[in-house]
Amino acid sequence: MADGPKDTRCTTIPTLRYRNAKAAIAWLCEVFGFAQHGMYEGADGSVAHAQLSFGNGMVMLGSVADNEYGQNICQPADIGGKETQAPYLVVAEADAVYSRAKAAGFEIVIDIKDEDCGGRGFTCRDPEGHLWNVGTYDPWAPGGS
Repeated sequence: MADGPKDTRCTTIPTLRYRNAKAAIAWLCEVFGFAQHGMYEGADGSVAHAQLSFGNGMVMLGSVADNEYGQNICQPADIGGKETQAPYLVVAEADAVYSRAKAAGFEIVIDIKDEDCGGRGFTCRDPEGHLWNVGTYDPWAPGGS
């Protein structure tokens, strides 16, 4: 299919907005293990665009802004702490990430447990309320575990 996915490392990249994007970059790197791949500041010192890599995946984020894109999304705090999507991070050691998330003050929404579908994982909210699923379940692995 000519208009299908591009041949690149990762073809689906979640995007998020944060009120304090610089702080978010720091704790996403420290707690989950993301690596800063790129960060571009706006004239006002806000984060216009940042790319955080995670293995062969990535998230992109920026500061909350009243622009064409920002007018089409809400922050969790604006809608009663709810989310309409939540990234899933495939990790080698869910218990280690869980410990870092708790120590950093992330709200644990679903406690760590062995999943019926395989793997071990948990769900948490970062300091700005974004929901994250973290676990060892690997849908690409033979047998999906």
